[in-house]
Amino acid sequence: MKSTLLGSIYLALASSIWGGMYVVVKIVVSVIPPLELVWMRYLVAIVALLMIGFITRQKWKIHKRDFLIIIAIGIIGNAISIVTQEAGTMLTSAQMGAIITSSTPAFMVIFARLILKERLTLKKGISVFLATAGVFLIVGVGHVDFSSKLGGISLLIAALTWAFMSVLVKRVPSDYSQIVVTTYSILVALIVLTPFVLPRLHAINISQLTHPTIWGGILYLGVVSTAGGFLLWNRGLQMLNASSGGLFFFFQPVVGTLLGWLILGEKIGVTFWIGSILILTGVLLVIKEKK
Repeated sequence: MKSTLLGSIYLALASSIWGGMYVVVKIVVSVIPPLELVWMRYLVAIVALLMIGFITRQKWKIHKRDFLIIIAIGIIGNAISIVTQEAGTMLTSAQMGAIITSSTPAFMVIFARLILKERLTLKKGISVFLATAGVFLIVGVGHVDFSSKLGGISLLIAALTWAFMSVLVKRVPSDYSQIVVTTYSILVALIVLTPFVLPRLHAINISQLTHPTIWGGILYLGVVSTAGGFLLWNRGLQMLNASSGGLFFFFQPVVGTLLGWLILGEKIGVTFWIGSILILTGVLLVIKEKK
């Protein structure tokens, strides 16, 4: 039970961090295109993770038999998923993004069944249903612009690949430190993206990068959202079933909407609180379920 509770805290923190990330991405992506932005945030994240790793004296050796799974995590989750997510965020509305990415936990349940042979329990089904209903109440469905088809497709690919990656994390032996696994998987993504990014860097207006909002946003995305968020997410998934852990993904729209209310003065209605209660109920059902 202690492991389940701690894993739940890790996953809730990761999702909460990402909940506040969309505002930053929306601002920074107006200056730096999605692909280049992902590459830059990974460059920052690698530096941060290596510093943490050397300070904590991590063992960096990985057995050859585990290379393939870490490479897959890096390409599928850290490269394809994040690039398509940021491209989708740029091409479509925040509401549509929240609705489409809320399908991630459902995909995680499916992949967990196919890859990890986890049981599909009634409690898990009810949890996903309650949390999904909560997201729809929070973001609303009346004014969503579905004309941005390319953005919608991009976000759907992001949801599928992130769910697949999250299940693959469970296949990594637990004797490896999550700092090491996260560092190597991000390094893989950085190597994969570099040939595509380098020829395009000259197009970025360097003078705009010196603006505190932009470089501050890059630092936040690299250190907090990427290094910190990925570490917490991967660690939490190691402590819970993959299909159960996906429910914590729903904290993103809750935190995002709440921050919009607190910081930006955006209005929230009764549906936000009802939706939040539904999401919390779904998550509590998962926490009570034995690993």
